[in-house]
Amino acid sequence: MGITVGFDLDMTLIDPRPGMVAVMNALGVESGLPLDGEFFAANLGPPLDDSLRGFGAPEERIPELVTRFRAMYPETVVPVTVALPGAAEALHAVREAGGRTVVVTGKYGPNAKLHLDALGMEVDVLVGELWSTQKAAALTEHGAQVYVGDHLGDIRGALAAGAVPVGVTTGPCTKDELLAEGADVVFDSLTEFPAWFSSFGELRAPGRSSREPDPAG
Repeated sequence: MGITVGFDLDMTLIDPRPGMVAVMNALGVESGLPLDGEFFAANLGPPLDDSLRGFGAPEERIPELVTRFRAMYPETVVPVTVALPGAAEALHAVREAGGRTVVVTGKYGPNAKLHLDALGMEVDVLVGELWSTQKAAALTEHGAQVYVGDHLGDIRGALAAGAVPVGVTTGPCTKDELLAEGADVVFDSLTEFPAWFSSFGELRAPGRSSREPDPAG
């Protein structure tokens, strides 16, 4: 039976930053609040409501702002989002090895699915609206033995699930930060993932714990 690998979405598999800038700035104009699209897009990862609080949005307005953001999202963000280098190849590598792919993201699930469909990314499972250690529940439920992400929260989620944490520096966190948080290995991009995954699968002896150090890492 193949290995199940979990992936984060934003800045791990896809780059939605131009659309994120546009949708947050548009929401700011519409709502009359000082929402900073550039800052938001440069720090993707935390839940949307936390980002809105960080911009000083009144607590009582956050539910309506989240609803409006999600409604604007499909037409503003999805069409201008691109796959990150190596994303398709990473998913393919897992499938070719007989494994399963699970995307666990903090993004609203229906909008995450729009991205996957638009970019032709086929995954076995998609779970949305989970952040940091919350991701562990979905990773455990679906038997993920590896989790790949760009944020410190992704590393925490992997560790909480007992999965091998793999970092990628295509997001806001540096290699040193990801390693310090506990990543077993950190890539500059997912183009490096297939070769690592091939070695990981070959060296992973039957019955070996998923958190046992990987000699190839």
